Amino acid sequence: MIHLRSGSRVARRLTAGLGILSAVLALIACDRSVSVQQAQSKAASTTAADTSQPVVQRDSSLRFPVVPDPAKTPGDTLEVTAADICVPGYSKKVRNVPIAVKRQVYASYGIRTHKPGDYEIDHLISLELGGSNSIRNLWPQSYRTSPWNAHVKDALENELHRRVCSGTMDLAKAQRIIAQNWVMGYRIYVNPSPPTAASPKRARSQRQHRPRSQPQAQAPVP
Repeated sequence: MIHLRSGSRVARRLTAGLGILSAVLALIACDRSVSVQQAQSKAASTTAADTSQPVVQRDSSLRFPVVPDPAKTPGDTLEVTAADICVPGYSKKVRNVPIAVKRQVYASYGIRTHKPGDYEIDHLISLELGGSNSIRNLWPQSYRTSPWNAHVKDALENELHRRVCSGTMDLAKAQRIIAQNWVMGYRIYVNPSPPTAASPKRARSQRQHRPRSQPQAQAPVP
């Protein structure tokens, strides 16, 4: 009788001990699971931040003189068609920006003095894409900023013009691309990476093959 009671007592203690051990192991497993989930969540958050941050710094935060002030230069177009702008010599025929207008553009951007070759009074929507000579479509674009400058924007204008004239892009779409964010347009339609700085000789050569709204070497507008 004594042995039976003693055995029963031992069995109960063993059962209780196993129950406590199981509970401890369950708590440890739960804590470990929570820690893993937190680590994964933190890693995912960090990855998302690392992915998005360069995009913000790369394009959305660009300011004048790389891109125009949209309040001053939203872009403006003429009532033309793709057939009009694809006629050789079209841009030269419609180009008309008087010195007085250029001075007004510089003044609106707070540029009182500048050296020759610092800027050009550029058409945001280029003439070859149906842009107008309105002051709403003009801004002082820098030749000297890197990697984004007037030389680089020329490459995008050429590519969009080529697409429009080949019938692979609608003219209105090309105008929107260059007016909204020409840098992003360059990344999408020319090259996703910023261009390397072209040598002065190469830059001059590129501009000699394409008429622009400003002479290659001009005295600054007073």
